[in-house]
Amino acid sequence: MKKREFLFGLAVFVVLLMQAGGPDPEGGLTLAYIGPGAGFAFLGSFLSLLAGFLLSVLSIVAWPFRMLWRLILRRQGFKNARIQKLIFLGLDGLDPGLAERYMAEGKLPNLSKLRETGSYRKLRTTFPSLSPVAWSTFATGVNPAKHNIFDFLNRNMKSYVPELSSARVHKPRRILNLGKLRLPLSGPTVEMRRKSQPFWKLLGQQNIGCTILRVPITFPPEKFNGRLLSAMCTPDLRGTQGSFSMFSTALREVTYEGGSRYPLKRDGNRVEGSIEGPENALWDGAGAMQIPFSLSFNGARQSATLEVQGERYPLKRGEYSPWIKLNFRAGLGASVSGIARFMMTETEPEVSLYVTPIQIDPEKPALPISHPSFYASYLAKLLGAYSTLGMAEDTWALNEGVIDEAGFLDQAYLTLAEREGMFLNALDKTRRGVVACVFDTSDRVQHMFYRDLEERGPNSHKYHKTIEELYQRMDRLVGTALKYVDSETVLFVLSDHGFCSFRRGVNLNSWLLRNGYLALRNGDSTSGLYFKGVDWSRTKAYTLGLGGLYLNIKGREAEGVVAPGEEAEALTRELMAKLSGLRDEETGEVAIRKVYATNKLYKGPYLAEAPDLIVGYNQGYRTSWDAAVGKVTPAVCEDNAKAWSGDHCVDPLLVPGVLFCNRQVNAEDPGIEDLAPTALKLFGMEPPAWMEGKSVIHFA
Repeated sequence: MKKREFLFGLAVFVVLLMQAGGPDPEGGLTLAYIGPGAGFAFLGSFLSLLAGFLLSVLSIVAWPFRMLWRLILRRQGFKNARIQKLIFLGLDGLDPGLAERYMAEGKLPNLSKLRETGSYRKLRTTFPSLSPVAWSTFATGVNPAKHNIFDFLNRNMKSYVPELSSARVHKPRRILNLGKLRLPLSGPTVEMRRKSQPFWKLLGQQNIGCTILRVPITFPPEKFNGRLLSAMCTPDLRGTQGSFSMFSTALREVTYEGGSRYPLKRDGNRVEGSIEGPENALWDGAGAMQIPFSLSFNGARQSATLEVQGERYPLKRGEYSPWIKLNFRAGLGASVSGIARFMMTETEPEVSLYVTPIQIDPEKPALPISHPSFYASYLAKLLGAYSTLGMAEDTWALNEGVIDEAGFLDQAYLTLAEREGMFLNALDKTRRGVVACVFDTSDRVQHMFYRDLEERGPNSHKYHKTIEELYQRMDRLVGTALKYVDSETVLFVLSDHGFCSFRRGVNLNSWLLRNGYLALRNGDSTSGLYFKGVDWSRTKAYTLGLGGLYLNIKGREAEGVVAPGEEAEALTRELMAKLSGLRDEETGEVAIRKVYATNKLYKGPYLAEAPDLIVGYNQGYRTSWDAAVGKVTPAVCEDNAKAWSGDHCVDPLLVPGVLFCNRQVNAEDPGIEDLAPTALKLFGMEPPAWMEGKSVIHFA
């Protein structure tokens, strides 16, 4: 009998067995009738299962041959390679001025060694000097008009409302409505808005393996021949960029920008509350899913027992719990899993409990956060639970006094330890190929402790050396990476930008109103969030986000009034002339160093999505918190009173990054766009024509 006929006969026999209804009263078998449609449908399904089983068997049998074939392909991929291994160690925000100062004082021995035995250069950043823009250029080797990332936020040209620039999460397209029940017939989709191709995808096509860990703007993860864990702009379980929860027995009313406040109910030595999770999309009008919890105190008020979902965890005041799994149940067996850390911030007379943003559980991701999809779970099983949120360190909780400086630093260094574990795991397992890992801690700590570096914070006497100690930790990380460097390995240590002080905020929307470029309805002098109250029919220009100024162009914006072409060009020149060198009326200092027209900075297919102007603020200044979200306030310049006291959203010429390498860097003025083509050249690949960067290492 031929093999095909045998398989078909086996399938039919199984179908007949499956049709059997059960024991017959008279001792035989009752055969259920299945019509031709149902029968053939089952047969097709069964044959698919059978084919899957056979393919699994064949896969096991063929595994040695596949591995051999992969080795052959990898050898082919490396046949023109000049090196065997490339390591990118990204230290977000590491500033050349501070690095040079601490090296001169002998406090950064590993970076000093790299400088002496290899190379050190300042690294040109992007316009604007923002992490999502710069790291996208690092990945693709092109300017923002070719990769489509210009800021953390974009404006919606129909509504003028800010939206996340890097990704969009779309609800399921097909939903079955059964009364109040909403059954999704398809999953949610996530759209990556960064364009162009990262260097690791191009290397993967040549069978050069890459492990990419937490490089910003990699959510959602793209498919490629390698491994990747997403980073910046990965949302929390609620779909925000990080919303903390603060629970308290105190009755005072407090409103937070970066989170929500919830009550705790007393019951003797016990307090009770409820954790709010994502919306229950399964039932119409069901609201957010909730998980009740309690805190029980035993005598001493400095410790308590947290009980949640049948599990008990000891808590001490001022100390974080481990990651605690939270399973939100929607009904009908549907649930979604998240993780959070808990910390008591007060125990008497009031009880207050801080809960980190509820993050996507890496063991059971509700949205794709890695490629392959199992890589996030693999890391969690191997190393334990870890933060998945794009902005893992809760800067808003410190800004708003929900946690103190010690609580923020503890959280930041817990995150650093998680990232270091992933990095070391990748280095241990990579004999050939690329390992790229970005550490955010250097950026976040400088944002929050720059005032202490300048000794202008309330606790500067205690935290004056925090940034110095941070740089020393980063240096020790460089020392760890150096242990994996041999004669066939290239190590780059780089940052996307540097840092400077942020003492005063500039609200350009207020300046535009004063100078007749922006109008409000009813003669108002202030506006609400997201341009509420703006009269677009009389508005020529507006600002939002951290670096850009936009013209209200006819045919582009929904209510544009500025004609494209000569009128827009004339307005651009006018604004550049008036704003470049703008002084702070209160202090007399220059607040804006220079304003740049984006159509002179870069070219590409996404130029129309870019801000029309990039504002180069002076050191000590930045766009104000209100201007960033589209508000008009009474003052043009005002003090920045938040803990967030260091920044880099200034003229990019003031905040270059750093570039250290164990090899000789030949480029005198390297830019962050040069690293992608350098990676390709090191592995013997010619960069594609659309890449604008040039290799920083010259080859004979």
